[in-house]
Amino acid sequence: MVSMKKCKSSSSDSGKASRQNSSSGKYHVRSSGSMSSGYMKSSSHSQKKDRGESRSKPVQKYASNEKDYIFWCQRCNVPLIEKECGICGVEGAKIDLSQPADVRFCSPYEREVLHDFLIAEFGTDPLGDRIILMNKIPGDDKTDEVIVDSFVFGILRFDMQKMDYSFEPSVPGAHILIGNTEKKTVVLKKNFRHLNGKKVRYDMVDSMSDDIRVNDTVLIKSGNITGFGVALCDAKEAPAFDGPVLRVRKVDSQQFSLNKKVPGMDDVVAANVSHIRKIGRNAMNTIKGIANQKEYKNLPVNVSFSGGKDSLVVLDLTVSSLKNKNNREIRAFFLNTGIEFPETVEFAHNYCRDNGIELLEKNAASDFWDNVEAFGPPAKDFRWCCKICKLAPANEAIDECLKKSPTCITIDGKRRYESFSRARISTSENNPFVPGQLNIFPIKDWKAIEVWLYIYWRKLDYNPLYDLGFERVGCYLCPAALSAEYLRLRDLHLELHEKWNTFLMGWAKKNGLSESFIEHGLWRWKELPPKMIKLCEDMGISSSATAEESEFSVSITSGISPCKAGGYTIEASVHGFSMNKTRDVMNILGKTVFSEELGLLMVRDKTSTIKIFSSGNLVVNSDDKSLADSEFAETSRQLLKAHRCTGCGICIKSCPVNAISIKDGHVCIDEKCIHCGKCTDSCVVLRYEDKLR
Repeated sequence: MVSMKKCKSSSSDSGKASRQNSSSGKYHVRSSGSMSSGYMKSSSHSQKKDRGESRSKPVQKYASNEKDYIFWCQRCNVPLIEKECGICGVEGAKIDLSQPADVRFCSPYEREVLHDFLIAEFGTDPLGDRIILMNKIPGDDKTDEVIVDSFVFGILRFDMQKMDYSFEPSVPGAHILIGNTEKKTVVLKKNFRHLNGKKVRYDMVDSMSDDIRVNDTVLIKSGNITGFGVALCDAKEAPAFDGPVLRVRKVDSQQFSLNKKVPGMDDVVAANVSHIRKIGRNAMNTIKGIANQKEYKNLPVNVSFSGGKDSLVVLDLTVSSLKNKNNREIRAFFLNTGIEFPETVEFAHNYCRDNGIELLEKNAASDFWDNVEAFGPPAKDFRWCCKICKLAPANEAIDECLKKSPTCITIDGKRRYESFSRARISTSENNPFVPGQLNIFPIKDWKAIEVWLYIYWRKLDYNPLYDLGFERVGCYLCPAALSAEYLRLRDLHLELHEKWNTFLMGWAKKNGLSESFIEHGLWRWKELPPKMIKLCEDMGISSSATAEESEFSVSITSGISPCKAGGYTIEASVHGFSMNKTRDVMNILGKTVFSEELGLLMVRDKTSTIKIFSSGNLVVNSDDKSLADSEFAETSRQLLKAHRCTGCGICIKSCPVNAISIKDGHVCIDEKCIHCGKCTDSCVVLRYEDKLR
């Protein structure tokens, strides 16, 4: 039964929750160069096949009108955003990209990692100073296709088990390497059988380099066929090995070579300059078109400046658009969470000072450390830190803005290629969480490579962390960061790493979790996704916490009281709930908006607003007392349904608009819901809620 008990504090025990998936059937959860044209025009599917990878599962699309390709001028040997090269005028070959297709330039640190690995494993690095692109693809952690001279050279990934980088060549990459080394090489006797995916015994081996060890990625040659595979034993054991000594991943008879021309970044910019100018003009027109509307033209313009590459570009675009237009006031909002990289804070201050831009900094100071003991580590699915360290300072800055003007205009650098949650952002929108704030997103359709081309073209200073191994430059302990990036924190700022790691180890001990759980970055989830559960199983790491279980409950922390913004409010604390399950049912109460960054789910109808935070805080605001009371009661019932759903499917048949489905064993109500309540009436959980213990 849903508990409606009074309590003195609004703090939630859900911060102690373990990173264990809870069953939907349980009522209690734990607390706490020269190439064939055929290859050039191949799809991303065929490129995947060349690496021996399965594409049996569909790839999730970021948007229906995705531009998941670039071009490559083989004459100038440079990547192109549009088909025609700005240097020679020749049309480039189309390169299809794996989703999300947010291709970027290889950073100096990534180049160093790749170089060191190629030298260590294959004794050669044929890439030299070539332009290298990195295309992020799905993986347990940092995983990128390495694109050189218009083809995928291989995959560089961070291995979550070894906590180190590994590299797997593609067929073109293997062919290039074979032409430069004899290390990690297996020569097979000529045969006419299909080899792809096959296991090979030693009697088919002509030679095998002595440096091969079991599980090594090896280069394979057989006549005019080249490719790669995996060693199933050490080379010295192979002659007497009882069983296959090699598993072939992919081999092919195509011939590949590196382009003789090695351009520099200035050449890449020159080849793309017309496109950079075009998208820059479009972005500036977006800013001017909205900011200069009659109701906004006399208001100051604020740029959300995080110190990252996207906000840097937006800041430059905004200044270029408006700075000399009627002395338009432009300010940079910098939210210092107190857990920023020192490099980021220094860069934000220096850039604004050097460019004569007013910097409005709001500092969360020690707020994170003051709350982490109560909530536990933040997680990808439990970002309480964003609410405390970002939302509060942001609201303070916006409040100051709204005291001087009726609307707070904010230019933001969000891009739809960054994540699934940002795939459908509009050009502008009123902030659903902060009334009076108008957000403008002028680079929402830009790829990372376009952001970097703009930076290089404009010769902008940028955050040095990008050259040191970071794709993103947010908080140094952010759970959204990659394990590969977190290890860089240890290299660059040992004292910051040790402070956070000491807390994590203590938290793990209190919750019955091993040091390995922390060392492999598993603290970054409250509910472990399937691939991380599999990782735990493979490594023998327990993902179950031993902290005392907390029964699901909704506890009122303040009665019905007048709200400063109007109407009446009830505040409560929700224990033992899953935000993922909650999100899937709340369309039944009204239109939902979810901010993963803030850990906030908001539901609105004509008379009420419901806010549910990942921390467990619940706030219901309605026009009058009786509405607030009834809305709170119904919210509590839907929370119970989300938690206790067994996936029986009875509610599906009761829905007149087919808005209900069962996802991962629990109910999911989509936006087609007409709020008729028939599914609630048919729900077994809610019908017998007084019997549930």
